Amino acid sequence: MQAFFDDRQWRHDPKHFMANGAIKPNPEQPERIQRLLDGALAAGCEVTAPEDAGLGPIADIHTPEYLQFLQTIYTRWQRIDGAGPEVIPNVHPRSRSDGYPASAVGQAGYHQADTACPIAEGTWEAAYWSAQSAIAGADLLIAGGGAGYTLSRPPGHHAYADMAGGFCFVNNSAIAAQRLTRAGKRAVVLDVDVHHGNGTQGVFYARGDMLTVSIHADPARFYPFFWGHAQERGTGAGLGTNLNLPLPRGTGDDDFLHTLQTALTRIRSFGAEVVVVALGLDAYEGDPFQGLAVTTTGFARIGAVIAGLGLPVLFVQEGGYLCPALGENLTSVLSGFQSG
Repeated sequence: MQAFFDDRQWRHDPKHFMANGAIKPNPEQPERIQRLLDGALAAGCEVTAPEDAGLGPIADIHTPEYLQFLQTIYTRWQRIDGAGPEVIPNVHPRSRSDGYPASAVGQAGYHQADTACPIAEGTWEAAYWSAQSAIAGADLLIAGGGAGYTLSRPPGHHAYADMAGGFCFVNNSAIAAQRLTRAGKRAVVLDVDVHHGNGTQGVFYARGDMLTVSIHADPARFYPFFWGHAQERGTGAGLGTNLNLPLPRGTGDDDFLHTLQTALTRIRSFGAEVVVVALGLDAYEGDPFQGLAVTTTGFARIGAVIAGLGLPVLFVQEGGYLCPALGENLTSVLSGFQSG
């Protein structure tokens, strides 16, 4: 399987985030890269660097206002007397239609949904190349490839068109899916991260040409809280093209796989021609976030079931945090797919 990763993705190195009112070490660490690279290589992947497709495919999902913010906010933040070393918001608008301030502090609150997406010196460069890796993966499938993996780090599925959140800045899975759609492919995003892919849902929620499906821990008491509930089905032209399948905390292999079959039934009904899998390995029983309880063997079963669709598949890395089995879980899902 062909895989894509650029060394500039190492440059996002956040030190902190805030959770439950406490400043904590950021779990989205660069060390994830080495664990995931090792896992991809163990699955037989050939890892190459992506070509630079430019800003256009990213701007096809994200607003120019937001992209300008991402490119400039760190430098602007350093000019604030007494500011912290990373851009973390402390105030937010009531709605997206509220005023757009000129200040760096106000714009941070507008464009960062929470305190779990700190922007540091190398964040924009890493996020840009994370997206380029996903674009290269989409181009592989457009050229006739049957499967690919993109080590997109930082991840992306919590990023909206104009807002970062949950360790995510640009929505790599959405960018890849849009790239495939532009090439005439009928695309689906299947999100199997422990957290709901709220940014991806938001990007495509009013569109009828893209199906989004997410299997995740029930957000009633789990991040992202406000999105990911079963009644969210899309709006306007997109009504009926969004499917959320929330699971009780602690759900294990068998129930997860039963729910995955429900997801695949909807994907078939959409007439999908290609699938982008937003691959979160944080559904693992030993992941620090402890939302679900999928085993390493369970990930192999997930990969094999997805292979049963018989469609080209692009795996785009989302969550999965530092634990001894992180790389092994990636090997498991990719190997399960290739043998499925």
